[in-house]
Amino acid sequence: MKTVLTILIFCFSVFSLQAQDLKAYQIYNKQGEPVSFAQMINQLSEEEVVLFGEYHNNSIIHWLQLKTTEALYQKKGDELVLGAEMFERDNQAAVSAYVHQEIDAKTFKDSARFWDNYKTDYKPLVNFAREHQLEFIATNIPRRYAQLVAKNGLDTLNGLSKAAKKNIAELPIEVSLETPGYSEMKKFLAHHVKDNLMNFIKAQATKDATMAESILNHQRRQQLFLHFNGNYHSKSYGGIYWWLNKRKGWLENLKVAVITSAQSDDPELPIPEKVVPTEFIIVVPADMTKTY
Repeated sequence: MKTVLTILIFCFSVFSLQAQDLKAYQIYNKQGEPVSFAQMINQLSEEEVVLFGEYHNNSIIHWLQLKTTEALYQKKGDELVLGAEMFERDNQAAVSAYVHQEIDAKTFKDSARFWDNYKTDYKPLVNFAREHQLEFIATNIPRRYAQLVAKNGLDTLNGLSKAAKKNIAELPIEVSLETPGYSEMKKFLAHHVKDNLMNFIKAQATKDATMAESILNHQRRQQLFLHFNGNYHSKSYGGIYWWLNKRKGWLENLKVAVITSAQSDDPELPIPEKVVPTEFIIVVPADMTKTY
């Protein structure tokens, strides 16, 4: 009986230790080495554009986005500019009016299109910009135009008004399957989309190109543009990153860093094998509770 009791106590102690050691996240650098949050911030503060790829429904990633914003503000002050996929270009006037405290929260809600998880996941970022009077840029193409491309192809954008085209990247938008992620997207969609498969990839390209152009239009030397976007829009140096390099023009030596989000079933949170290393990889538990 004593032996059994000893074993049970030992097992309980081991279990308790394991529970205490559970990780909510682990950050790695491009070389695959574990780094601290402070080390990541120190490097990011030297960049000019940071693309923070997120899982839209992961609370840990959203919390880290806010903490990254707060930490970079401590280093950059009003040289920090924020921007996000979650706001579309034609909502810029409302976004700017809110962050500059010209309208209240209710008027902002009535004037702009919010994602369903705005209140929990993006409102803290927008309110941080409001509190500290930082620019917050609505970078994405209006969804109705991306949907138009998905349905009828890129040529349909040519028939839009000049006012509408101001909310879209400069035409023509040339789509290449050499862009990291697009060929992967094609393989995935092949199992779900029967007709006009390439139109869906072209719609994705209109988003990536528009977000990249929006960043370039508002980026100035000595500033740091911190952009929040879905992981797929920048992972493997594809999407927005690819378009930044294609269209950066006078910003030829622009310093761009990518933060990639990844998930792991291993409690030690190693980098998953298929992840292409970027400046930083944040690995979170695959079984982390989702926000929706």
